[in-house]
Amino acid sequence: MADVALQGAATARSPDRRKVLAWLRLQDRSFRFLTLGAAVAVLLILGGVMAALVIGSLPALQAFGPGFVVTEKWNPVTEQFGALAPIYGTLVTAFIAMLFAVPIGLGVAVFLTELCPYPLRRPIGVAIELLAGIPSIIYGIWGLFVFAPFLQKHVQPALIDAFSGVPVLSSLFAGPPYGIGVLTAGLILAIMVLPFVASISRDVFETVPSVLKEAAYGCGCTTWEVIRSIVIPYTRIGVIGGVMLGLGRALGETMAVTFVIGNAHRISSSLLAPGTTISASIANEFTEAVGDVYTSALIALGLILFVITFIILAIARYMLLRIDQRAGA
Repeated sequence: MADVALQGAATARSPDRRKVLAWLRLQDRSFRFLTLGAAVAVLLILGGVMAALVIGSLPALQAFGPGFVVTEKWNPVTEQFGALAPIYGTLVTAFIAMLFAVPIGLGVAVFLTELCPYPLRRPIGVAIELLAGIPSIIYGIWGLFVFAPFLQKHVQPALIDAFSGVPVLSSLFAGPPYGIGVLTAGLILAIMVLPFVASISRDVFETVPSVLKEAAYGCGCTTWEVIRSIVIPYTRIGVIGGVMLGLGRALGETMAVTFVIGNAHRISSSLLAPGTTISASIANEFTEAVGDVYTSALIALGLILFVITFIILAIARYMLLRIDQRAGA
């Protein structure tokens, strides 16, 4: 009798179990399709942006051909456009920004994780992260009314005098001290990029196991040796990721650069001279663009910036792949 009763109870519960399993399978399929849809949506959006840029830039590319990329002249009146000056300004300002932001950001991260007194770590870390939350237009206003006059009065004349007569450097720091210019834009970008590099580097430095550092200190290593031989190799992928994130911000920054770069469509050997970038050119002139060729030329600038960003990210991925292969070997 007892066996019969147990079998009857199991039979009564089996439909409920089947329903539960069916519901779980439905949830699993739904989650799989949802994540797949999200991934496909990202690819579709990226493809749509690329297609829109290509289609919009076709009139300019057809009118000027490959010469559009290597021509400096930019004259809306005669509808003669070249992208060389904005490309040059974009690359130079981004290089200056990373030249200053990367070592300073890494130094800040090392100080916060290894040398800073514990009660000060959190306030300093929060202050650095707050820099990333300041709107770019605030950086631009501050750069135009405070930073550029300071450079014009104190820094740029000193650079001109210090490097006068020095080969190459005399050309890089030549001309009157305008205050605004390529160097000023690069320094503003460095200040904007610094929080990203410092914050991400600090976070990845904190992931280093304490036992590795303690073992190195126990072997007699100095703090510099621990950072160079333990911390940096262990976190190199995260550090490169932070640097690439900062570089992407520097390449695409618009408003802050527009305020302080001078917006001159010309290439000068001096970093103190005014210039322009791709983002600044688009922001300045898109509302005033009259005619299909003018508008298409600005869209073509956006396409070039998209390609530059893609190439830099591809190089970064290749570097990370090489690092992984070398570590595996």
